[in-house]
Amino acid sequence: MSSNHAKAINPLDLALPQTHWLSKLPVIAIVIGVLALVGALAMALGNHEKVELLQWSFHTSYMYFLSMALGSLFFVLVQFATRAGWSVVVRRFAETYAATLPLFAVLFIPMLFGFHSLFHHWTSEEAKSDPIIQAKSAFLNEQFFTVRGLVYVIIWSVLGVYYYRNSTRQDVTGDKSITSKLQKSSYPGIALFALSVSFCAFDWIMSLNPHWYTTMFGVYYFAGCIMVVYALMLLTTLSVRSGTKVSNYISIEHIHDLGKLLFGFNVFWTYIAFSQYFLIWYANIPEETEFYAIRSLGEHGAHWLPWTIALMVGHFVVPFAFLMSRHIKRRPMLVGLGALWMLVMHYVDIHWLIRPNWHSELNHFGLFDVLTLVGIGGLFFGFASLLLKRKSLIPQKDPRLAESLAFENM
Repeated sequence: MSSNHAKAINPLDLALPQTHWLSKLPVIAIVIGVLALVGALAMALGNHEKVELLQWSFHTSYMYFLSMALGSLFFVLVQFATRAGWSVVVRRFAETYAATLPLFAVLFIPMLFGFHSLFHHWTSEEAKSDPIIQAKSAFLNEQFFTVRGLVYVIIWSVLGVYYYRNSTRQDVTGDKSITSKLQKSSYPGIALFALSVSFCAFDWIMSLNPHWYTTMFGVYYFAGCIMVVYALMLLTTLSVRSGTKVSNYISIEHIHDLGKLLFGFNVFWTYIAFSQYFLIWYANIPEETEFYAIRSLGEHGAHWLPWTIALMVGHFVVPFAFLMSRHIKRRPMLVGLGALWMLVMHYVDIHWLIRPNWHSELNHFGLFDVLTLVGIGGLFFGFASLLLKRKSLIPQKDPRLAESLAFENM
């Protein structure tokens, strides 16, 4: 709800101070990110299996950070589509992360270089004699795969930049029609988002094992995207509030709401994950049960079973019990710890989805995973913080700003 009295805005309070650690992050993070990726490449060159390990590690980290940018884009689209007022003061953070999507369009290129390693199950010579793979060849072929991937990253990049530019332009012009324009474009934007993210999940994760399929997989990946963005926004909001005057406008009420959404969408992720498992277990069809058998039974399952248990306990039981309390969600340090935990658990989820599809003795979490996480994460957070320091931290002329400033939880 909103109270009857809103705070007055001082534009000088809405800039990120030069002394704040986020102002120093762009150069540091980007340099470290580039060095980490170059270092990983240098370590892998000359060893075919290490090159493959690098490709799989890069793909895992890419899908992890991409989910954050995609979740941010969805948050922005939904806030405009629903004419949400409460979220205006924290929406700029999501707009900024969504504006980094062109970075992932560039990072899509290394995936194409690793194409035959990642998708060897349906690109190898053996696949030509596999009737199941051949039946899917109209969809699973290199040319169509590449075209689809380019379409995805173009759609995301255009939407992310479009919303960021128009929202920040409103800070200068105060043109209220921009809000109306962004609201109208959010409806087709959500439709494009839903289709592109679903097919992206099918292409870039599910097709790593072309014998396995589930119609729920697009929703599963989406659930992870939207869950992790609330964890990311919580940590960003808490970081920005510390050491800036933005704390005068982003209150504990907004943090509480972000905490509620993090809790709620983690339950949603659990619902989708369990529903997918339950339907596959109940049907007991070999080409479907293979996915869970690899992750829990047999020679390879012995390695992946701890990851499976970690997901069940760490991605649901622990955060469900921890984040349920209203008191936890209204204490910045505690809800911040919960958000950080969910970032870790989301990586466990992405790693668990992707890596069991590669059968190699080198396939365990190691230095290449650390380097690609630091590399892509450095670029992602470096460019995001660069955008953040250039513009107002809050959409200061949004027509619904007063409602957001006066927001109170019931």
